[in-house]
Amino acid sequence: MSIVVCAEQRDGKLRKISFEALSEGKRLAAASGETLKVLVMGSGIAGLADELKKYGADEIAVADNEALASYTIETYAAVLAAYIEQENPALVLMGHSGVGRELAPRAAAKVDCGLVSDCISIEFADGDYTFKHPVYAGKAIGTFKVAGPVRMATLRPNVFPIAESEGAGTVVDFVTEVPPAKVTVTGVNMSGGDRPELTEADIICSGGRGLGGPEAFALIEELADALGAAVGSSRAAVDAGWREHSAQVGQTGKVVSPNLYIACGISGAIQHLAGMGSSKYIVGINKDPEANIFNVADYGVEGDLHKIVPVLAAKLKEELS
Repeated sequence: MSIVVCAEQRDGKLRKISFEALSEGKRLAAASGETLKVLVMGSGIAGLADELKKYGADEIAVADNEALASYTIETYAAVLAAYIEQENPALVLMGHSGVGRELAPRAAAKVDCGLVSDCISIEFADGDYTFKHPVYAGKAIGTFKVAGPVRMATLRPNVFPIAESEGAGTVVDFVTEVPPAKVTVTGVNMSGGDRPELTEADIICSGGRGLGGPEAFALIEELADALGAAVGSSRAAVDAGWREHSAQVGQTGKVVSPNLYIACGISGAIQHLAGMGSSKYIVGINKDPEANIFNVADYGVEGDLHKIVPVLAAKLKEELS
C-alpha cells in the first residue's frame, strides 16, 4: 500500500503546505514501510513534478487537464477520489488550507473513508496511525484512530517541518474523466496584495479593538511590511467593519500557526486564542495590564500601542534593511 499526498498549487506555484505534507508523508512512509505517492492537479503544471521530486516521493502523478485550470470543488474532488480509488492507499494527506478544508471532506465522502481534520501530529505504531488535533477551541488535544483501510487527514499549516529527501521520483500522467464544473470561474481577486497568505505566514501582525478605529490599522500594516508579515485581525475589529472577514483570526475565523504572532490591542479572548494559540512565539502589546493576552504571550509590552508600534516598526526597518 501507499501514502498519498495531495499537493496544492495556485497559479502554477506549489503552496508551502504541500512541502509540509510531503515531508510528513515521507517520515510516515519510512515508519510504516509504505511507498509515498503525490498527486498534483491543474492545467499546464507538468513542470511542478521536478520540484516535488526534492521531497522524497516514490511516484508523482500529474493530472494535467484544461478543465482543472481553475479550482472548483466538483472537478478536483472527482479527480482526487478517482486517484484514491485507483491506489487504495493506507493514508491520504493534504493541507488544512482553504482548499483542503473543502476538498478533503468531499473526497472522503466520495470514497467512504474516515477523515481527521486540522491535525497537529500523526504517528504510526503497531500497524496503525494515530492522529491528534485540537478540540474544545484548543483547550484540549484529542487523539483519534480511523476505522477502515483508507484514512485521510488534513495538516495544520506551519506545524510540520519541511525536509528535503531523496526518492525515486517517477513521474506518471494520471488521466481520468473530469466532470463539468457547476461554477464558472471568471476571475480571482486576491485581497492580501503582496503580503503572505494568512494561514501560511511565518509572521503575523494582528490588530484588535484596542486600535481605536480602522485608520490605526495603518500602524499594523507598517509593522507587517517591516517584517514581511501577514496582517490579521480579531473578531471585534471585523465586527466593527474595520477589516474584512478574510483577515479574522480565531475560532470563527482562520486558524494560524506562525513562528511569530504579534497581537496589538487584542485582549486575548478564548475565541481568538483558539485561532493562534499554537503560534511558536506570541508577543502581546496592550495598555491593559490585566489583558488575557499576557497570560499566553512569551513577551508582553504594556503600553499605548499607538506610541510603541511606530517606534518598533521604524527600528525593525533600520535593523532589517
